[in-house]
Amino acid sequence: MTPDNPSLWLILLGAVAGGVGTLIGAGGGFLLVPALIFLYPAAAPDTITSISLAVVACNAISGSIAYAHMKRIDYPLGWRLALAAAPASVLGALSTSLLPRRMFDTAFGVVLLVAGTAMLTWPKAPEGVGEKRRTALGMTFSAGAAYVSSLFGIGGGGLHVPVLVYVLGVPAHIATATATFILAGMALIATATHLVTGSLAGALWPTLYLAAGALVGAQAGAAFSNRVHGTTLIRGLAVALGVVGVRILLRAL
Repeated sequence: MTPDNPSLWLILLGAVAGGVGTLIGAGGGFLLVPALIFLYPAAAPDTITSISLAVVACNAISGSIAYAHMKRIDYPLGWRLALAAAPASVLGALSTSLLPRRMFDTAFGVVLLVAGTAMLTWPKAPEGVGEKRRTALGMTFSAGAAYVSSLFGIGGGGLHVPVLVYVLGVPAHIATATATFILAGMALIATATHLVTGSLAGALWPTLYLAAGALVGAQAGAAFSNRVHGTTLIRGLAVALGVVGVRILLRAL
């Protein structure tokens, strides 16, 4: 893959994905993968996901630093879910190369559409933490979210936020920050897996341009998140996932 698009546009794309992704705790992969699918229609699925995960890792690290200063990360819970997600993210990264491109696009669209619809239709999330945390169940969901997210290169924040909010009863603003923290480690592990398998070979320049934009966008998204209501964050994530899912399905089918 060569940087056949102007570097400025890739940097801007990374900034938008980083800003929106950090704002709603999704990491930005749900925007990057569709964009990369359109920009590089001949690229293999594992190349698409490897670029996205590398950028998401940079984005999540930048966002985690910002959220850490805001003291919005639940570290005890985040570490437990991150440990559960780590091996699943490796398996997801290794599974990507097994999917033909058309099947990859279709499955990716379905995953996003189902996730977005569920978040809009589920009952109101429980409030508070403490005794409502069902850590074992949360770790199980975290592993599943990590596998699916790593498989499709979307990072995992978009699926971890619903787990934190709906399963564990974590407030939305804490959930988005903690999901970003979980995502940082998970995306790094998946990216390392793709480096070992050679999926990132030939994709260095697009990855660097996108990552440069994401590093800046993540800081802006984290700063702006303090001005957005928790319900708005959840609805924004749901709509974003659903719209992108429909667009990918229409293109694939």
